[in-house]
Amino acid sequence: QVQLVESGGGLVQAGGSLRLSCAASGTVDRIDSMAWYRLAPGKQREWLATITRAGSTNYADSVKGRFTISNDNGQNTLYLQMNSLKPDDTASYYCNAAGRLLPWPFWGRGTQVTVSV
Repeated sequence: QVQLVESGGGLVQAGGSLRLSCAASGTVDRIDSMAWYRLAPGKQREWLATITRAGSTNYADSVKGRFTISNDNGQNTLYLQMNSLKPDDTASYYCNAAGRLLPWPFWGRGTQVTVSV
């Protein structure tokens, strides 16, 4: 089992920055990759970025160049640095952990990000 707890959300003006964190615990050695998603009211869940154990990253076009995913060396904490935030970035942000030896992907409970005009 893997437990994920997000933090770092809040209210920010357009153009500002936030850094989200996701603390992982449990069988973290079985995690192959971690990702950030978001869910806005009236919209489908949107994948944002993924980082693998090897450090490879991928980004959705909607956040490429503005958001940066990273983790600490032990992969126990996942980060999402968000710059140049827009009102459209307002959503609940969730981290996800997956691995071949995990029974299913694990999710945190989310952290709210609100970007004002």
